[in-house]
Amino acid sequence: MQRSVSRARRTGRRRSALAAAVSGLAVFVTYALAVTTPSATATAAAAVCGTANVALNRPATASSVENSRLSAANAVDGGATTRWSSAFSDPQWLQVDLGASTDVCEVVLTWQTSYAKAFQIQVSPDGVGNWSSLYSTATGSGGTQTIPVSGTGRFLRVYGTTRATGYGYSIFELVVHSGSTPTTPPPTTAPPATGPPIPGGGDLGSNVIVFDPSMSSSSIQSKLDQVFATQEKNQFGTQRYALLFKPGSYTGLNAQLGFYTSIAGLGQNPAGVQISGDVTVDAGWMAGNATQNFWRSAENMSITPVSGRDRWAVAQAAPFRRMDVHGGMTLASPNCGWASGGYIADSRISGTVSPCSQQQWYTRDSQVGGWNGGVWNVVFSGVAGAPANTFPTPPYTVVPKTPVSREKPYLYTDSSGAYRVFVPSLRTNSSGVTWAAGNTAGTSLPLTQFYVAHPGDSAATINSALAQGLNLLFTPGVYHVGQTVNVTRPDTVVLGLGFATLIADNGVTAMKVADVNGVKVAGLLFDAGTTRSPSLLQVGQSGANADHAANPISLQDVFLRVGGAGPAAVTNALVVNSNNTIIDHIWAWRADHGAGAGWTTNPSDTGLVVNGAAVTALGLFVEHFQKYNVIWNGNGGRTIFFQNELPYDPPSAAAWSHDGITGYAAYKVANSVTSHEAWGLGSYCVFTADPSIAAYHSFEVPVNPNVRFHDVLTVSLGKGSITHVINDTGDAALPSSVTPHNVISYP
Repeated sequence: MQRSVSRARRTGRRRSALAAAVSGLAVFVTYALAVTTPSATATAAAAVCGTANVALNRPATASSVENSRLSAANAVDGGATTRWSSAFSDPQWLQVDLGASTDVCEVVLTWQTSYAKAFQIQVSPDGVGNWSSLYSTATGSGGTQTIPVSGTGRFLRVYGTTRATGYGYSIFELVVHSGSTPTTPPPTTAPPATGPPIPGGGDLGSNVIVFDPSMSSSSIQSKLDQVFATQEKNQFGTQRYALLFKPGSYTGLNAQLGFYTSIAGLGQNPAGVQISGDVTVDAGWMAGNATQNFWRSAENMSITPVSGRDRWAVAQAAPFRRMDVHGGMTLASPNCGWASGGYIADSRISGTVSPCSQQQWYTRDSQVGGWNGGVWNVVFSGVAGAPANTFPTPPYTVVPKTPVSREKPYLYTDSSGAYRVFVPSLRTNSSGVTWAAGNTAGTSLPLTQFYVAHPGDSAATINSALAQGLNLLFTPGVYHVGQTVNVTRPDTVVLGLGFATLIADNGVTAMKVADVNGVKVAGLLFDAGTTRSPSLLQVGQSGANADHAANPISLQDVFLRVGGAGPAAVTNALVVNSNNTIIDHIWAWRADHGAGAGWTTNPSDTGLVVNGAAVTALGLFVEHFQKYNVIWNGNGGRTIFFQNELPYDPPSAAAWSHDGITGYAAYKVANSVTSHEAWGLGSYCVFTADPSIAAYHSFEVPVNPNVRFHDVLTVSLGKGSITHVINDTGDAALPSSVTPHNVISYP
């Protein structure tokens, strides 16, 4: 009986245990289902906490610093050995501007031994008030703390109230992970379009002026002169023009080009448009001084100059592409005057090129009959007929082949007279022109595959067209962009005519390109607005890591301006996050003259930030930014030709110093970079507000045998000085002698 009772009890216990197990399993299954098939909100929360550090190199401030070498910026620079440290008192805080309202999901703090025992993590929409606490502790452990949080704000700060030691608070790195940054790559196709279909193609607008061979030379010349009269001195005006010539022959013309004027042939190759005459840039409006002859271009024509020599006296942002010159060229005014930089690509000049007063120049993948002189920095890559490498006397830097390039897309007409856009193919280890043996290799797209934008079109309409799968053609004019133009589809072509200009309103980034293959952005001017933007153009999202070696994103003749036309502000003009991107001729300019130029009137930290790996820059012009002009964080980068002026207007050495160093380098390669190479780089100073400033150096790089610089120079233009060329190497450029100070090879 006892055995039966015991057996019954055991059986009951088994049944109870089994029931509990089943019940527990049901609860577990229910929980598992809840976890694996959550609500949309929960799915979003779980899926979108990214791994990218959205605080990296963002503007940082602090309640105090122990000394100038321990600045707030050190805590967001990605470096494991640099740090911020506060004064020895409570409370203290470190704050970072994330650039836009951001969903924050995780904060990682790496403390030095002087850590916080009690602190909060807070967010705010404006950085001056309305702080909300996301995390609070009175038992901080120091070391590396990974802290899950949930909240939204543009500004994030670490607010310390109790120190663990008698010293200040000290943080090696503050890392912020955003809930709005996916951990997986973005979709490679555009989102579904909404609304009625948007047609491609259409009229090019009244500021595209088209000539054909049936027109008289006098009528063509009259129109050319009319445009030039409007644009000769119109440096900061809103008028934009594209002068297009249909295939055929033209005689007796002199096309003088002023500001925001492009001239181009509509043949598939340069031989399609034959001009017996000149395409001229001079500087009569400045008594022969060509240093402000910006924003004009010539493309895809064959010209036979009347005198045997064409004049192209330009400064920055004045590309000369796909041109066939039957004769020579002069790159300055008749009296030589002053001239300051230019760019030739995919062109053939049968005669000799005479730079005269040109201070610097870059010629790529072209052919010249000869080259005669240069002032400070003349660089060639992939140029048949280039002189020998003789830097610094004469100052020729020669790279035999361009490692990777893609020529700019261009508008042309087919045999039926219909407009098309030709997209040249990628080239590696290239030299000479693409069209010497026939048509340039590439792809032809009908205009019907493009949304033809006109001034007044909204960013919403443009985005709808892009989402629909159309490419984008901006006709000449000024476009106010109140929301970001998002380019998300692989191989999208975004092409501007006549220096079409996008102004970033409301503090937005004017254009973002997704981390996808083969997007081409060309022929655009990006202008900062009055409300500070985090950037003007961003390529790839933060943390982008896809390999685009077979089909890179490319930027060609992309110009970025902060001020000049009026007050303006942006943190970083151009940010490149995508690997393998090709940067082919940019000018990022914080204005040193014009209505919007002043230390507090057009603030901007950096012209170019490169975070992607294996990025190649072919012709960098970056000038006058208030901190580093270029910051290169990605490995495997290459630059061929760099031209820079440091900011004119730092109010004092004290106001323009960091970490105990006077000034910011023009070109900084991050300490974490282990491979980088650059050829032909020049940086100049003219400190007009405080001529006593002595910048420590213009080039700051890690000392590593795989970080190599060739033919580097600095010059003082008579006000202020630069103590070294690169790191601690090179002698001082002093105002008493406007001569280059050279380092031929580093290290």
